[in-house]
Amino acid sequence: MFNATKRELGELYTFFRLLADGRVTMGTVEGTPAEAVRPIAMIQRVEHDGARRYYIEATDVRIVSGELEKKTGNFLPKADTEPACFPREDFRAAADLLLELLKTPSADEVEVPDELEGFLDSVRIYDLEAKTDDRTDFSLSFWSTDAPLTGFCVRCRLAPMNPLLDGGRTANLKLEQSGVKFAVPTVNKVNALPESPTEVMERMLMIERLGGVLRYSDVADRVFRCNLLMIDLHFPRVLAEMVRLMHLEGITRTTELTERIKEINPLKIKDELIHKHGYYEHKMRQFLLTLALGMRPAKIYNGTDSAVHGMMLVCGDGSLLCYHKSDAATFADFLYRHSRFERGPVEKDKYGFLERENGTYYFKLNVKIGLVKR
Repeated sequence: MFNATKRELGELYTFFRLLADGRVTMGTVEGTPAEAVRPIAMIQRVEHDGARRYYIEATDVRIVSGELEKKTGNFLPKADTEPACFPREDFRAAADLLLELLKTPSADEVEVPDELEGFLDSVRIYDLEAKTDDRTDFSLSFWSTDAPLTGFCVRCRLAPMNPLLDGGRTANLKLEQSGVKFAVPTVNKVNALPESPTEVMERMLMIERLGGVLRYSDVADRVFRCNLLMIDLHFPRVLAEMVRLMHLEGITRTTELTERIKEINPLKIKDELIHKHGYYEHKMRQFLLTLALGMRPAKIYNGTDSAVHGMMLVCGDGSLLCYHKSDAATFADFLYRHSRFERGPVEKDKYGFLERENGTYYFKLNVKIGLVKR
């Protein structure tokens, strides 16, 4: 036996289910199965020792090992490794076993039984998580093995999910403190408030009680600033207001925060643009879809497609749903309705206290967004 996290097992479960079923159901805006089903011909997965291609045939899965050419990404089969074949039902049995492990009420880490460990070795899976630089968990070809590869990431609601936007220091937004000039002892008093789940809110309220005002100033990281400006030249201000409301009012769902933004209207735009054209909703959908398809705070985003083309979602009952950029409207609306703002660790991400910079005090807020569990 060996231990594995539920996140790792969620990725493997998705992979095995796709190989067993040979198809995937498209998801709706509500996170339910649509009528559309796409057949899968082949799945490519990358590990530390190279790539594997799993060809889905009538009753078997044929495994071919190879290398990916660095410049082109073309698959080069290894001449000294013979292809191997396994019944698709073997992958279904392994997926069923993984689903039982994922549904256990235990902590994030679970014990993997010997029978599953032996199966992983036999189908040439040595890394529980794929080893890719482009953030895809695997790539697959729909309909035909000659079809272009499509990169996917996995989100499993039976395990802790990777966020859409992972926060970190590069995802900090700066609010300038004005209104009253604070003395150093006052700043120290604000920053000395004890650690708690609400410490950021308490510091913001204390600044307000002392006569201070926090107004949006800038994005802390220049790359993230430019990435946000690619969505809209005023989008960083909207995002900062949403994070501020999350802390002060306890609202986390993206839909509810957007409704509050419509009421506050931080950009002071006309009612017609807000209500008839749905400006704020549109910008949030655009932002969330861009995150799902690969935008990161510290990596330059120029609007071109990344290797991630879609998302495989494991639902609470173990069923799989597929969201793809070819139906961007459905994908974006699903993300909008099923995402929330989250609180990252204050000490690790370095936000939530007053800092002096060029004679001015700033208060940083951190942006972290993930999918809801249900």
